[in-house]
Amino acid sequence: MSVDPVQSRPEIENLMLESRTFPPDPAFTAQANATADLYEEAERDYVAFWEKLGRERITWYTPFRTTLEWNLPFAKWFVGGELNVTYNCVDRHVERGLGDKVAYHWIGEPGDTRTITYADLQREVSKAANALKELGVRKGDVVAIYLPMIPELPIAMLACARLGAAHTVVFGGFSAEALAGRINDARARVLITADGGWRRGKKVGLKHHADEALTDTPSIEHVLVVNRLRDGCHMVEGRDHWWGETVNRQSEHCPPVPVESEQLLYLLYTSGTTAKPKGIVHTSAGYLLGTSYTHEMIFDVKPNDVYWCAADIGWVTGHSYIVYGPLANATTGVMYEGAPDTPDWDRWWQIVEDYRVSILYCAPTAIRAFMKQGESYPAKHDLSSLRVLGTVGEPINPEAWLWYHTYIGGGKAPIVDTWWQTETGMILITPLPGVTTTKPGSATFPFPGIAADVVDAEGRSVPRGGGGYLVLTRPWPAMLRGIHGDPERYRQTYWSRFPGMYFAGDGAKRDEDGYLWLLGRVDDVMNVAGHRISTIEVESALVDHRSVAEAAVVGKSDEVTGQAIFAFVILKAGQEPSDALALQLREHVAYVIGPIARPKYLMFVPDLPKTRSGKIMRRLLRDIAEGRTLGDTTTLADAAVVDVIREHSGAAEEE
Repeated sequence: MSVDPVQSRPEIENLMLESRTFPPDPAFTAQANATADLYEEAERDYVAFWEKLGRERITWYTPFRTTLEWNLPFAKWFVGGELNVTYNCVDRHVERGLGDKVAYHWIGEPGDTRTITYADLQREVSKAANALKELGVRKGDVVAIYLPMIPELPIAMLACARLGAAHTVVFGGFSAEALAGRINDARARVLITADGGWRRGKKVGLKHHADEALTDTPSIEHVLVVNRLRDGCHMVEGRDHWWGETVNRQSEHCPPVPVESEQLLYLLYTSGTTAKPKGIVHTSAGYLLGTSYTHEMIFDVKPNDVYWCAADIGWVTGHSYIVYGPLANATTGVMYEGAPDTPDWDRWWQIVEDYRVSILYCAPTAIRAFMKQGESYPAKHDLSSLRVLGTVGEPINPEAWLWYHTYIGGGKAPIVDTWWQTETGMILITPLPGVTTTKPGSATFPFPGIAADVVDAEGRSVPRGGGGYLVLTRPWPAMLRGIHGDPERYRQTYWSRFPGMYFAGDGAKRDEDGYLWLLGRVDDVMNVAGHRISTIEVESALVDHRSVAEAAVVGKSDEVTGQAIFAFVILKAGQEPSDALALQLREHVAYVIGPIARPKYLMFVPDLPKTRSGKIMRRLLRDIAEGRTLGDTTTLADAAVVDVIREHSGAAEEE
């Protein structure tokens, strides 16, 4: 992480002003799960606040003795307690008569569907756990999971947790090399994978990537293979076992194994500035409490809701808000295997209509992609069931927020714009629906019990109206417990920049009303003539123009100003690039933000380089802008996009 971006000015400029506000609907407030007094209760004594919730919301085998042991930067929550995470997510609901309630409506990309009740989940998880036991998995072992978005993915995770074993889920789009590196760092004993899955109408193989990875993973003893495509695949005798054959012959009964509160639940790897990914450590009780409580309060989840988090379980959003948080709350969820544009751009809205989805949680990248296609696709479908909308993954620009509010939420559904990270485990900054007056593009305020601040380069809190670096100033239950096998790297990465504070690596500003606005990674701040300008503000100004669907900006070296702003712009369907439009867009940015933010270079492009989780890879755009050899492209969703942009690069309009 680049944590010392201070050049000629220590603060990030607070340039863009967003004054539109959306107060809660009184009718929504009257039925909301969250109430305004939660903030006061949590601030009076945040440890007591979490203690009360821990005793109320988790079913314990042994109650905890101590709520928090804090030896900065290492936390232990609910010390002395014993629980089983899977019991809390499945069995206790069945025991209280909810066995027939749907846990997941699953939709495959080709159109096949499955409906899984909590009783089904209990049975299938127990059988899968018994299969893992047959393969030698015991409490404390690690199982690697490399699957598409199919029901066996949450079933496998819960089977591990049932045994007190940890899992490390590797996103199904990652390469063999990425898979091998994660298996070896975790020292996983078993790999669960599939022959493949579906993506944009095509069969995407996984087993051959797994086989390639397994040539250099000495810790793996067995491989369980789900037969999703049913085309057959190479199986190594003695090592590889079909999921169907192995799991289906098992008993439907498998007692949950009690584990201590701080037992490792999972490792999830996130990229670092070095070649070696960081294995983020999440444990059991605090994580379960943090994810389930935030899920219930932030999404206002009721017993009859149909909730759809449209992320991939391979990312932390899926772990926390498709699997553990929702299941702990006995929620009915939707899982979709495929792409949002297959067979056409209304696939999501068809699913919302078919299943009467009432809560939708997705990435701003997806919203901007839908914006680009126009309003006709959502207009074809009845979206009136939607009552809460959420965003995650990156800051949402105000125009995308307003489009989402108008065309998906019908101008009524509150939007919860959430900020959190793989490392934080749970949502930390967010509106509470029915409580918070929202501003398009602002994540608003810390969740009750969370303490966040915006500081300057010296670690001093900036006044309202100022910009700087987002920090967290006290522990929270779902926080990472470290980096696997590397406590010093954990300390250096997150706790050394500002002593006593967790540095998130993100820039932020606080407006005159105290609202927090995330400005993206500090690495994405541009230094133009001594002004530190965040990419997200310039991008938001560009997308504010009626012709623009999406934009990404980077800094390009400039002899006069240090850096100049280079904008890559995707136009909405039906709009044509022109020199006149380029000039108009530059002037629009100057009008919205100020002349200092006017892009010097502007290029119209058909697409942007994004990771498979939808984040724009500005590093590659910087390489293109500077004319450099491209860096690593292995995590791109579509590597061909970069070649297309490079072909256009000579056409960059210079001011």
